[in-house]
Amino acid sequence: MTADATMSGATAVTLLNGQAADCLPLSDRGLAYGDGLFETIRVIGGAAPLWSRHLQRLARGCHSLRFDLPAEQLTAEVDLLAQRLVDGVIKLILTRGSGQRGYAMPLPAEPNRILLGSPAPAYPLVNAEQGIRLFACQTRLGHQPALAGLKHLNRLEQVLARSEWQSDDYAEGLVCDLTGQPIECTMSNLFLRIAGVWVTPELTQCGVQGVMRDLLIEASTQQGEPVQVRAVSYRELLDADEIMCCNSLFGVWPVIQLKDRHWPVGPFTRQMQSLAKQVYL
Repeated sequence: MTADATMSGATAVTLLNGQAADCLPLSDRGLAYGDGLFETIRVIGGAAPLWSRHLQRLARGCHSLRFDLPAEQLTAEVDLLAQRLVDGVIKLILTRGSGQRGYAMPLPAEPNRILLGSPAPAYPLVNAEQGIRLFACQTRLGHQPALAGLKHLNRLEQVLARSEWQSDDYAEGLVCDLTGQPIECTMSNLFLRIAGVWVTPELTQCGVQGVMRDLLIEASTQQGEPVQVRAVSYRELLDADEIMCCNSLFGVWPVIQLKDRHWPVGPFTRQMQSLAKQVYL
């Protein structure tokens, strides 16, 4: 397949540095060390509505990892692939590129840009309409402030957490940090309605700062509903009036159960769902 091939709902394409490809140099540091970043980008109607937010997160990540962001090339390639996909998902992987054996960073770095286009995941509509059950994961997130918030390539904690359940009864899993404080879910961020206010866990020690999380914080604040970003205890989570999780692919899912604790699908969660949906209209 060439890079100019027209995408259909069942077709996928991979670009490496703007060219159709199906392989990567074995010396790539993303493979050797997880030395890079990634984004999962929703495409609707041939466009990527949240691309500017993804690009901002990539910029923060590149600054932290100390290599330059090829913003113009990525923007052009995302735009091209989005037009080909029409509707689907782009997995963007940005590595530091190839290097010699050892941890020392190659200077200057020559980043590799990998874009994988595929059909959108078919999440059950019932997840958004009636809510989901959370699995209580035992895997804990380690503390590393230098990487907290970034969507870097080291995702083994999430892999281990997601491996803890196989049942379709659970659509997501709650993940806590080393102290037992709730941080996020395996692939999404958490919001809790506590004493009439939305609260989302701070991500200064671990966790991923999701683009949908940022959007909802801003949109809710603009509508007169400020969101508190702070540490959250497990007890507060259990005592919350409403709970939801969010990401850029599925939007907002109400959380209705964790172990023997149940929550309703509340009106404030429905408002957040509406804010998330407006992005893709």
